[in-house]
Amino acid sequence: MTAAPGHDRLVAALLIAALGVPLLWAAWAAVAAGLDGAAWSALAADSQTARALGMTLWCGLAASALALALAAWLLSRTFASPAWVRLVRWLSPMLAMPHAAFAIGLAFLIAPSGWLLRAHSPWATGFDAPPPWPTTQDPWGLGLIAVLVAKEVPFLLWAAATQLQRAEVARLWTRELQVARSLGYSAQAAWWRVLWPQLWPRLALPLLAVLAYSLTVVDMALVIGPTSPPTLSVLAWRWLLDADARINAQGAAAAWLLAMVVAALAALLWRLPRLMLWRRRWTCGARSASRRQPSPGDAPRAFGLAALAALYLAVMLALAVGSVSGLWPFPALWPQTFTAGAWESVAASSATVGTTLGLALAGAGAALLWSVAWLECAPAHWDAGLRRAIYLPLVLPPVLWVLGLHRLCLSWGIDAHWPGLWLAHTLAAVPYVLIALSPAYQGFDGRYRQVTASLGHGRWRFLWRVKWPLLRAALAAALAVGFAVSVAQYLPTLFIGAGRYSTVTTEAITLAAGAQRSLTAAYAWLQWLLPVLGFGLAAWAGRPRRF
Repeated sequence: MTAAPGHDRLVAALLIAALGVPLLWAAWAAVAAGLDGAAWSALAADSQTARALGMTLWCGLAASALALALAAWLLSRTFASPAWVRLVRWLSPMLAMPHAAFAIGLAFLIAPSGWLLRAHSPWATGFDAPPPWPTTQDPWGLGLIAVLVAKEVPFLLWAAATQLQRAEVARLWTRELQVARSLGYSAQAAWWRVLWPQLWPRLALPLLAVLAYSLTVVDMALVIGPTSPPTLSVLAWRWLLDADARINAQGAAAAWLLAMVVAALAALLWRLPRLMLWRRRWTCGARSASRRQPSPGDAPRAFGLAALAALYLAVMLALAVGSVSGLWPFPALWPQTFTAGAWESVAASSATVGTTLGLALAGAGAALLWSVAWLECAPAHWDAGLRRAIYLPLVLPPVLWVLGLHRLCLSWGIDAHWPGLWLAHTLAAVPYVLIALSPAYQGFDGRYRQVTASLGHGRWRFLWRVKWPLLRAALAAALAVGFAVSVAQYLPTLFIGAGRYSTVTTEAITLAAGAQRSLTAAYAWLQWLLPVLGFGLAAWAGRPRRF
């Protein structure tokens, strides 16, 4: 890429300042919050710390390992088959489901009074009242692990699909599978010995994101996670909300302990694909053993895809029915009465919906404008260097990042005000928008610019009339991604907004701790519906024109 002109470099420098100053300020504020020695001593002396850390490691590692295993199993049975096309088509609606909404819907399914037990009572179980089973917020963290696995498997499949759908890679790996089959290996043996060792290193970063999220998640853990002890992220979040300055400092220390645990595990994970002995174990083997392995048929493929899709459909149906349910005694499978009271309450809370839409549109719009300007003006080596800082919100634990943002907003005098919330949502959306937009923007054919210049048109006319219209699908999709990320923000909205601003997400998670089932389901359904509408509008705006 040729060097950018002086004007572009000046714009890029201003963009660095506009984004880099709050990012680095928040990061430094987070570092300063963890320098209190007394807080670390209190954290070490607290009896909850070790148990919460153990629960965090158990839930995070188990969920990450299971998600990777299930994703690899589905890939091994669908790639290079008709089922692969169906799998890729189903990923988008699964990814659009917010984590908190999915956790609430799954809690409706597996709760002692949930649909799963209602479907088997009383004729199968003999229960005529909900049993005292800890199926949600259980002390073993199984509910949280199940939710994390169900949400991270589609993400890992999507990350693998981005590699497997590249034309040159798909052709090469399909031919390699055919060669392996011609040498006597079964379809399963060919996948695990030929393709998986090549795909696994490319999934290191997505798996790192899954591991970091599983270890540091707060909103899902509040809905369905264990409570005695909670995970370390939830414990840190509770301490940070405390009015006592000493307990607040202890929460900051807990957040830093969580960050160090994530960093240590990330370093170990980063080295794992480079262990050559491990790779040789999978890439070497006799064909005779492979011949005895049966080739997968349509039944395993259909079962895996149907089970994943059925789970998401069941969660959505549970939220939909729950949002209009009235009297619903146990063990009745369907409510005896239906009511729109919950949705009337949601409609009456126009300020909550308006705040959600306003923050999402403002944050996603600012993130898109910044990303377009950056990709248009920044030199390649500037882009490579700055992305490490831009991705900082994705690396730090949410409780630690929101602590730095809160101190930034306090210093700037925008805490508990709309500009502070807008800044927090924008900083959260920028990495995702940039990731979504970069492939299409950087892959744009530069010859269009040459043709436009040969016709005597300047740069702005080229952008307005040629480049941006051709990239409108990518631009609309990136805006929808930023919109969905903003809608799902819980910690920044609650912490930086100081409880003065409520959104659909904060209302759904707050109500999940109470007994208002229909209102909780309505807000959770709306939390899913808003991103879906955003992606639907993006698909409509980016559709090809027909002349």
